[in-house]
Amino acid sequence: MTARDYGQYSGIARALELVGERWALLIVRDLLVGPRRYGELAAGLPRIPSNILAARLKELQAAGVIRRAPRSRVIVYELTPYGRELEPVVLALGAWGYKGMGDPREEQVLTPDSMTMDLRSAFRPEVAADLPATAYAARFGPAELLIRVDGSSLDVTRGDGPVDLAFAAAGASIRRVISGELTPDRAIATGVVEVLRGPGALLGRFASTFHLAA
Repeated sequence: MTARDYGQYSGIARALELVGERWALLIVRDLLVGPRRYGELAAGLPRIPSNILAARLKELQAAGVIRRAPRSRVIVYELTPYGRELEPVVLALGAWGYKGMGDPREEQVLTPDSMTMDLRSAFRPEVAADLPATAYAARFGPAELLIRVDGSSLDVTRGDGPVDLAFAAAGASIRRVISGELTPDRAIATGVVEVLRGPGALLGRFASTFHLAA
C-alpha cells in the first residue's frame, strides 16, 4: 500500500490519490489556461520547490492527467482529455474557496493564470448572453489580462487588442467588486478601481458578468 492509497474502493478516494497531493491541483489549474513549459509552471508557482514540481509532473503523467508534448523545439506540459475533465471540478472548487477568501497576506501572490481561473469561476454566461459583447483590459496588480465576453463565450488572454474598458485594481480590491461587497460606482469613486480608458459605467457590466457571492 502506497502513502497515497486510502484503502477505499471509492471514486473520491481514487481522485484524491491521483490529484490530491500538495500542488497537484494548482498545476492542473495553470494547465487549464494552456500548455506550459517547465519554467513557466515554476514561475507561476513561485513557492514550489523544484524537486516537488518535478515529482508532481511525473506523478500526473503516470496517472494520465498530463503529458509532455513538443512545441517549436521545446517541450511543454499539457492536459490530456482525461485531465481536462477536471475543469468543472477546479472551477467549482474555485467558486467555493472564493467565499472563504479574506484580504491577502503580504507573502501571497497573484498570477495571470490564477486570476484567469478565478474569472472563469466567477463568469456567469447566462447573464453575459443578454449583454452586448464587451472587451476589457484589466490590470490586477502584476497580472495584465485581456478579457473578451461575447454572449455566453469568455476568452481570457495575456495579449493586447481593442477594448471597451481598461481598468486597474488590486486582486483583493476586485474581489470586493466581484463578491458584491463594493458597488462598481463606489469602487471607482474611492479609487479602489482606477479607470484607465473607456466609460466607467462599463464596470457595472463587468460586475454583473463576473459575480461570486461572498
